[in-house]
Amino acid sequence: MSFEARFCLSCGTGLTAITADEDGGPKTRLRCPACGWTYWNNPTPVLAAVVECSDREGRVLLARNVAWPGRMFALITGFMEAGETPQQGIAREIAEETSLKVQALHLIGVYDFQRMNQVIVAYHALAHGDIVLSPELAEYKLFALPDLRCWHAGTGHALADWLRTRGHEPKFIELPHQAQQT
Repeated sequence: MSFEARFCLSCGTGLTAITADEDGGPKTRLRCPACGWTYWNNPTPVLAAVVECSDREGRVLLARNVAWPGRMFALITGFMEAGETPQQGIAREIAEETSLKVQALHLIGVYDFQRMNQVIVAYHALAHGDIVLSPELAEYKLFALPDLRCWHAGTGHALADWLRTRGHEPKFIELPHQAQQT
């Protein structure tokens, strides 16, 4: 979900697209013509994890969100809370969404996801325990590494990069919305 402010959070005046010289040249941003407040529209950091289940032959858990149409399975993701590190945040998200306990975390990389105005910080998480899904997840599947399929979007690139570190050349699927964009 993307948010765009329409009114000034300081004085309530309607925002206007105003171009001004900033670091690096002219930028157009939504600004308040009355008090100068600026809506920066900075990307939101999102945490993601390739969850490898140490007590399930190293299989990788992918889950399907209840809000998603079809049968798309993806990485565990979530937003950081104030006062936590990215590592604490993804460990919390994994526990909240799957009940798994994280044993180890390793950074995979940081990925641009402009369609959602997000920056994804992706980790490999080694985890164990009984899988109990939160109400926001409809189901999960456990995959052996050769059976994983990546997608050409933010977290799919993280999964592909992680597979390469394990000696597997990733195989990609095409998502329905990607076929429409070509």
